Amino acid sequence: MPIVIKLLEGTQGLGVVLADTKKAATSVLEAFNGLKARVIVQEFIEESDGADIRAFVVDGKVVGAMKRQGKKGEFRSNLHRGGSSQVIELSEVEEKAAIRSAKALNLGIAGVDMLQSSRGPLVLEVNSSPGLEGIENATHLDIADEIIKYIERNKR
Repeated sequence: MPIVIKLLEGTQGLGVVLADTKKAATSVLEAFNGLKARVIVQEFIEESDGADIRAFVVDGKVVGAMKRQGKKGEFRSNLHRGGSSQVIELSEVEEKAAIRSAKALNLGIAGVDMLQSSRGPLVLEVNSSPGLEGIENATHLDIADEIIKYIERNKR
């Protein structure tokens, strides 16, 4: 404990709960189960300190990356919840983890969310239709153009 409980259908940080105790986790899981909601349970990585990394992968390469930081006291780093972002240079290990994650799911375009931990990068989720606004604002890169070029190279 604590653990993170997430609704599978949640987006932008909605339906994400930090349960500090077993009793709290049981209550949240019972409530979600009563709603017949599908959830996942994740380990809480305290050293991430409310921050994560979004690596944007197009055609097997990282075309941009940002670090997102949740507002003070918030464990979720979502920009839609008041978080901030800045461009980041990925380590070689982080870049490889992002590329492998997109490849494992056979995605030509993916937003790979990772936490920086004492054990190295930990993949939180892989988004098959990641938004562009946050990554383009943070990196000042034209990610949309990279996507268009990918589509043009792969049109059938």
